Amino acid sequence: MNSRAQQLKAFDRLLTIMDELREQCPWDKKQTMETLRHLTIEETYELGDAILDKDLEEVKKELGDVLLHIVFYSKIGSETNDFDIADVCNGICEKLINRHPHIYSDVKVENEDDVKRNWENLKLKEGKTSVLEGVPNSLPALVKANRIQEKVAGVGFDWEKPEQVWEKVEEELSEFKVEVEKGDNNAMESEFGDILFSMVNYARFLNINPENALERTNKKFTKRFQYLEEKAKSINKPLKDMTLAEMDVFWEEAKSL
Repeated sequence: MNSRAQQLKAFDRLLTIMDELREQCPWDKKQTMETLRHLTIEETYELGDAILDKDLEEVKKELGDVLLHIVFYSKIGSETNDFDIADVCNGICEKLINRHPHIYSDVKVENEDDVKRNWENLKLKEGKTSVLEGVPNSLPALVKANRIQEKVAGVGFDWEKPEQVWEKVEEELSEFKVEVEKGDNNAMESEFGDILFSMVNYARFLNINPENALERTNKKFTKRFQYLEEKAKSINKPLKDMTLAEMDVFWEEAKSL
């Protein structure tokens, strides 16, 4: 691994390249925070994919792309004299020190749950009016549900046992079934949302990240379906002309692989 001096030298190299690109490259000169925003989101998702795939070489590359965006935003901020990369680094350093009084002060904690509770309470002392202020509105719904539940649990609004959460899941399933029998689509959607929210809560109690779990299933399904498509091509028979029984043979093969 690189020494601290080598790490700092590499970061300085990136800052120098960013300066040069901003001055000389027509594309880089045109960019604004707004034009970079959607690209940053895309890079973050690509990093997430690499992490789930456990592809560490790809993780390294995607981290570089995300770091480039952080440096890019900081460069733009410096051009308007609002902030630069030093302000960004110092800002997060101060936040980390303030949010970890059990490391940098005399506060005592027993476990991870104490740390989380302190974190949320400190944020309220910093001027937040709600523990939910830190949950971005634009988060995907599944991720947002998980973050909401983590946030409120951090201040003690939580179930005591996983069994209680599962009872809530079963209760929501029963309510959903009633609305399905009635055929009220709006009510069905509402109750289905309650099921998902409760399942996300249950996953949290089992230390399962629901977003990761669902994405793993998405990848698994995609891989198996693409195997099915390949096998259909190998026998020159379009999927639309195959029976479910025929497709299921290949599907089971894909599962065994």
